[in-house]
Amino acid sequence: MRSLDQRPVAGSEEDPRVAGLRTAVSRLRRELAAHPVEFADRSIAEDELAALAAMAAHGVPEIPRLRRSLLLIAGSIGSVSALRPGLSEVRAAVDLFGQPPRG
Repeated sequence: MRSLDQRPVAGSEEDPRVAGLRTAVSRLRRELAAHPVEFADRSIAEDELAALAAMAAHGVPEIPRLRRSLLLIAGSIGSVSALRPGLSEVRAAVDLFGQPPRG
């Protein structure tokens, strides 16, 4: 398993936080797709994971948007125990971006 705080490879310009987010989101999307039980807010989790994947594909995402997506995902799949490890990994990846600036 890769560490979320890895440093970029020499010559690579990619932010390791973005790479970690992309990996965590991809893993949770696969786990959610493979989860056999339907639940009420599954589509919300799928939509927000797709949004996180898109943000990670386009460079450093906006922290408030990351946190909003994380809250929606956690609220929709937080009670599904089989998905908790993947959710924790996404949460750790989002936390690497820090807190949003206070307005």
